[in-house]
Amino acid sequence: MAGNSFGNIFRITTFGESHGSGIGVVVDGCPSMIEIDLPFIQQQLGRRKPGQSTITTSRKEDDELVVMSGIFEGKTTGAPITLFIKNKDQNSDDYAHLKDAFRPNHADFTYESKYGIRDYAGGGRSSARETAARVMSGALAQSILKKENIQITAFVSQVGDVKLKKHYSELNFANIDSTIVRCPDPLISKKMIEKIELVKSEGDTIGGVITCVIQNLPIGLGEPVFDKLHADLAKAMLSINAAKGFDYGDGFDGLEMKGSDYNDVFVADQNNIKKVNTKTNHSGGIQGGITNGQDVYFRVAFKPVSTIMQMQQTIDKKGQQVEISGIGRHDPCVVPRAVPIVESMAALVIIDHLLRFKAYNKQ
Repeated sequence: MAGNSFGNIFRITTFGESHGSGIGVVVDGCPSMIEIDLPFIQQQLGRRKPGQSTITTSRKEDDELVVMSGIFEGKTTGAPITLFIKNKDQNSDDYAHLKDAFRPNHADFTYESKYGIRDYAGGGRSSARETAARVMSGALAQSILKKENIQITAFVSQVGDVKLKKHYSELNFANIDSTIVRCPDPLISKKMIEKIELVKSEGDTIGGVITCVIQNLPIGLGEPVFDKLHADLAKAMLSINAAKGFDYGDGFDGLEMKGSDYNDVFVADQNNIKKVNTKTNHSGGIQGGITNGQDVYFRVAFKPVSTIMQMQQTIDKKGQQVEISGIGRHDPCVVPRAVPIVESMAALVIIDHLLRFKAYNKQ
């Protein structure tokens, strides 16, 4: 199976399966002698882990971080870093009735068609449990980026038809984790939670949107052709389970504007003659695939979770029509737990480009 690695200089390879012994990641290319905030990695794992609230799956996992290599006395050694968490609360019996059936909108049919075999207990590598490895390595990257004063913040901005319409500059990011839905606006948070609880009571699921803001980036990250920063961010985000859409800056909303309104006019910084600002930031901090020093911001759309607690028609391996229903523990809405995943994937993209940028500047 190919496609288990991500990144160029700062490169990760994830391993493990949803109902196996655990989930892990190997990080290659991390510079040595960097002090790592291990409690922060554990904190990010806690924001992603199942069983954290009434609007997430009830599966109980401690997701306790184990550092297997590459970090000594709190600092990186330059060797490959291996991070691991154990699976403790997997219940494979919940999936026995799906051994021969293909769940609608899941990877069951495509996975078995490609490989000739699939782990029907939890989905194996196609399970969202794999994203815990991304959070471990992404939080490691965030820990390093914080030393560069680079801040990455994600929050839920939409659940179903409930939208947070305020610009991110009007929000208090300190409120993101004050509610279980991880939306920084208390009033909208309440409506989002009510929406999720309603669809959960109906045995159904709902989708949503996560907005991410990256601040204090240097000018010059990204390459102008295939490795545009926004292109790499898009690949990172769309590789997350259930992600269905990506836009950055004003994105699709900007299509209704004229160029005279959309263009970000350059202005000199009155306090720093060497610094250039823009009056607006419709382009989302990226022009020609390269950062211009303004905030980078983007949105990721997530579909409704495919496993629903309702009867659905499908087919089995023999092509026979069968009826199935979801059994077990599943999220009615993925976005509250996906917030740290989006932050982590953004961090992996940024640190990879930052290391490349620094290598250029040394020449």
